[in-house]
Amino acid sequence: MAKKLYIGNLSYETNADRLKEVFSEAGAVETASVITDKFSGRSRGFGFVEMTNDEDAQKAIDMFNEKEIDGRKLIVNEAKPMTPRDNN
Repeated sequence: MAKKLYIGNLSYETNADRLKEVFSEAGAVETASVITDKFSGRSRGFGFVEMTNDEDAQKAIDMFNEKEIDGRKLIVNEAKPMTPRDNN
């Protein structure tokens, strides 16, 4: 089963293709996305990578957490499930 990773402290120049390219060094990447601001379209400095299995996900965490990519030290850990927002 695929495991989703949170990737924080991304350079604003890093895009989804670059993220997929880097993380494919640790194993098979299903998806990679960089979260952007809905108004400006600019990166918000974080994203998500979905690895195909738990072993590759753990390898990616070990390889890339605190590693410098595109001039920034990444924060890589397992993504937490999204919690519902209260729209009051």
